Amino acid sequence: MRGPAAPGSAADFGLRLLEPVLTELARDTGASGYLLYLLPPGEGTLRLAALYGAPPEIAAPWTRVPLESPIPVADAVRERRLVWLGGREEMARRYPRPALVLPYSFVMAAAPIATDTATWGGLALMWPGSHAPRPSPHERGLISAACRRLGLLLGHAADSGHPVLPGPRPHVLTRPRTHVPGRSEALAAADFAERLPGGCCSLRMDGRIAFVDSAAAELLGADIGELLGTLPWRVLPWLDGPAFEDRYRAALVGRQPTSFTALRPPDRWLSFQLFPDATGISVRVFPALEHIGDPLPPPGSPDVDDPGEAAERTRPSVPTAASETTALYHLMHLAATLTEAIGARDVVERVADQLLPAFGAEGIMLFVAEHGRLRIVGHRGYSAEVAERFDGLRLTTGESPAARTLNTGVPAFFGSPEELERLYPGLTTLTGKGAWAFLPLIVSGRPVGSLVLSHARPHTFPPDERAVLTSIAGLIAQALDRARLYDVKDQLSRRLQAGLLPHTLPRIPGLDVASRYLPAGHGMGVGGDFYDLIRLGPAAVGAAIGDVQGHNVTAAALMGQVRTAVHATAGASPGEVLARTNRLLTDLDPGLFTSCLYVHIDLAHHTALLAGAGHPPPVLRHPDGRAEVLDLPHGLLLGIDPTADYPTTEIPLPPGAVLALYTDGLVEVPGVDLGDSIDELAGHLERAGHESMRALADTLLRRVGQPTPRGDDTALLLVSPRHGTGRSRSSGVRT
Repeated sequence: MRGPAAPGSAADFGLRLLEPVLTELARDTGASGYLLYLLPPGEGTLRLAALYGAPPEIAAPWTRVPLESPIPVADAVRERRLVWLGGREEMARRYPRPALVLPYSFVMAAAPIATDTATWGGLALMWPGSHAPRPSPHERGLISAACRRLGLLLGHAADSGHPVLPGPRPHVLTRPRTHVPGRSEALAAADFAERLPGGCCSLRMDGRIAFVDSAAAELLGADIGELLGTLPWRVLPWLDGPAFEDRYRAALVGRQPTSFTALRPPDRWLSFQLFPDATGISVRVFPALEHIGDPLPPPGSPDVDDPGEAAERTRPSVPTAASETTALYHLMHLAATLTEAIGARDVVERVADQLLPAFGAEGIMLFVAEHGRLRIVGHRGYSAEVAERFDGLRLTTGESPAARTLNTGVPAFFGSPEELERLYPGLTTLTGKGAWAFLPLIVSGRPVGSLVLSHARPHTFPPDERAVLTSIAGLIAQALDRARLYDVKDQLSRRLQAGLLPHTLPRIPGLDVASRYLPAGHGMGVGGDFYDLIRLGPAAVGAAIGDVQGHNVTAAALMGQVRTAVHATAGASPGEVLARTNRLLTDLDPGLFTSCLYVHIDLAHHTALLAGAGHPPPVLRHPDGRAEVLDLPHGLLLGIDPTADYPTTEIPLPPGAVLALYTDGLVEVPGVDLGDSIDELAGHLERAGHESMRALADTLLRRVGQPTPRGDDTALLLVSPRHGTGRSRSSGVRT
């Protein structure tokens, strides 16, 4: 295994444990490449740990993949299922964002790396476009078995105190060579290449020239020494165009031979044929007019029939730190991904994921203009202490280039510490970087914030790179403006929702209680889940739980009305409580429906009366530890039919029993039958043993699959009668 991590490092050693499984899977399935993602503990973002069959530049936009992203590997991990994409059209239909950036012919599979108890990451496999569009049962079995083996290895490593974690950069794996030629064999191979018509050269996976014969060097118009170790489109100006690098990417990703023609100034046409495999690309070069049978140029390459137009397309240009194709590649991806950003923090993560690898930068800071100051909303590549020093800078002062560039609306570029030190003494020592780009974020003439992109070492910012960065700043400004508006609305909504939920539960003698509330995953909006405990007398108590349809302020407001209606009618039979609440909601006609479960508990006679309105059934754990899902009559959702009837069911509720009321956020799992998931919840409750109510609530909450983002709010209310009377114990927590 080879990669940036130092030999013997924890990341290097850990990934070596996984490499045999990955190598065997690639060999047995015929996969042309794969990307291995790991999910660090407590994080909601997959991180690319290793890749094979593709250079890091192509995978750069997906080195960090939030689990909620519409990306195949994220869906596979989040939903714990195999995602198969049978070709370019299916990719474009189901995942338009990746398809826009990788418009090549290939087949992909994404699978979760998981065990019964934990999710460790995901694996994305690729095949040439010639692969069958659907996986065979044998391939499914191989992928499933390999991912399970990887999960077990990762679990054992974590249990032993040596978890396998992704390094700062993904490892690039290469196919092991079964035979290394000796000197005589190497010379014979070189002589063989020299005898072939035309010229030959070989590109490594990163596109750099590993071998070139004298005929190819002569055709290209350069010395062999100039070419070795370089990117062709960097050292040969007439190849520095998006079409040619795109042909290289197409061959590498699609694993299909491809070809194009190019004009070597002033008037010599050359034909290039590319033959890819798992180790790189072999290239044959011919004079185009002498090579009979040369295929027509692919779309986007120069037209042989129009030399004038072709010459214009391939005119010499100055090589830049980020080639035109790479910049456009990341610009398209950033534009697509920013449309899905939710809050300001989300914008920071997506911008950092794209800009840092695209321009070889190491640091980023994103500021917003707020009350005459610049406030940092996120950063990467800087310590918290450094970021804190820049937070809150006044916009009216000239002490900061971030403030100055926002005031003037003019980007500022500093290619070395000396350049920055002349205007802003002391700033270089504080940041510890070697080059900076300060970009104003402006929307419709209105300042929104500033973006700082920094390099570890001195770096020139050529004109074309400055133009791309300035264009990107406009995209970021618009996304940040939308994100801040969302954050304000979301904060107000959540405050409204929190104000409508009980801050504490009443203490009921003879009853132990625990409650929990978890909001949905980021971006879902505010929901309408609620719970309540109502004192009805010395030995009677009402318990309610419900879920209003939707995730918005309207749902939260309606939740408050439902909770008030239940409070007002509590004391009547559960069926009557739901019937009255239903008539009230029908009269209000809010356009939203509500599920609800109401329980009347009689502590003196150890019984409970229950009625439900389209709500998931409660789970009862008996004093002997046996748990069962209660089969209640399924009443109609509230707010549909004013004449709906809600039958009441009576059950024994002796001391030591536990009644679990919950909303569907606790049990809904994509791809899993709801009934099976509720049965699994009962199993968790049964196996939990006689924990305290607080510990039991936390145990049940862990089943929602943290850190996987939840698709719905989760409310949980546990009640358990105790022997005798006295002070009760209760725990109500909102997270």
